[in-house]
Amino acid sequence: MSFLSELLAYLAMRKKFWLIPLILLFAAFGGLLIVSQGSVVAPFIYTLF
Repeated sequence: MSFLSELLAYLAMRKKFWLIPLILLFAAFGGLLIVSQGSVVAPFIYTLF
C-alpha cells in the first residue's frame, strides 16, 4: 500500500493527473488477464476481444 500512496503523492506533486486514467486502464486489463487465466468464464472473456 505504501507504493500506491507514494505513486499518488508523486502524481500530485508533479501535477501528472492525466496519468491516473492510464494507470487504472492498465490495472483493469491486468486484473482481467489474471481472472481469465484459470476461470470457467475465460472463453466468454476472449470473445469480447
